[in-house]
Amino acid sequence: MRRLPAPKIDRRLELNFQGDWGHANLHRICGWISSVMTPLCGDGSRIATWTGKWGSEAPRVVADGLVDMAMSVPAAWVASALTGQGIYSGKPVKGISAIATMPQTDWVLLAIDQSFGVRTFDDLREKRPPLRIATGPDDGDHTVGYGVQRVMEAAGIDRATLESWGGCYLEEDRPDRVLNLLKDPGADAVFFEAVMTPFWRKAAEERAFHYIPIERDVLDAVERDFGLTRATMPAGRLHGMDYPVETLDFADFLMIVRDDMPDDIAYMLAWIICETPEILERQYSHLPVEHSPVTYPLEPVKMMKTSIPLHPGAERYYREAGYLDGGA
Repeated sequence: MRRLPAPKIDRRLELNFQGDWGHANLHRICGWISSVMTPLCGDGSRIATWTGKWGSEAPRVVADGLVDMAMSVPAAWVASALTGQGIYSGKPVKGISAIATMPQTDWVLLAIDQSFGVRTFDDLREKRPPLRIATGPDDGDHTVGYGVQRVMEAAGIDRATLESWGGCYLEEDRPDRVLNLLKDPGADAVFFEAVMTPFWRKAAEERAFHYIPIERDVLDAVERDFGLTRATMPAGRLHGMDYPVETLDFADFLMIVRDDMPDDIAYMLAWIICETPEILERQYSHLPVEHSPVTYPLEPVKMMKTSIPLHPGAERYYREAGYLDGGA
């Protein structure tokens, strides 16, 4: 592998990126790329980062031409956009491709207060506890809320069933807000992502949880029917987690562009993330990697592996840099 010189684009560019809710990881990534890219382009070039949703909306707003680049979480689930499966059911997204997979190690985890004596889904179905579960909304966009409801349905505990036990869902959109529901109004369980954050760690230290593995036949069903991938959370990642937990995958951010993005712009995007990673990494290096919401170091051989096809401009960069077969 070899470092390549900075590409230049002589014409003036005006680009629109979509990040997250304004101050988290996707906005940081957009800011990093913008800070490197603008000086490499023609005079008067400028790049805006829009606040938006980070779920299934991201591929759609790119395909519709509302923004030039957006990121969706988790990366693997975006494959369903091309086939019209899962959260994209009946509405396939056409004309999109990828620049890279930005690394984040994460899962969607179900944790239940130990006072309920629930360790498995069998226990849930047998005991029928009136759980108040903090999670994301199943609103057609929020990927966590969508995945949680499909898992619960496949396990035989749809929303109506939980409510018939006296339980309910308490729904918010962001990790800090969801984990705060454990205190106000006092949720009994949480089923959410961002397990590397201090919000999860603090909750696990203050509350005695059982961490609930998702049954393999349920994981098989939601992967087959909805494109929801699985992963195993290793023991020790949270306080009291002394066993590995098989659950939903929620890893990585997929960087999405339109197929018709000019090749030189897509090439430059790939060059920036592979040739200037230290700009982003130093914003996270004060954190142990297992607690970092961006998994460093950024490794091009991993980032070029994407759940939808690479844009030809990005693919050209990876080949010239020697990361793909036939590279220079």
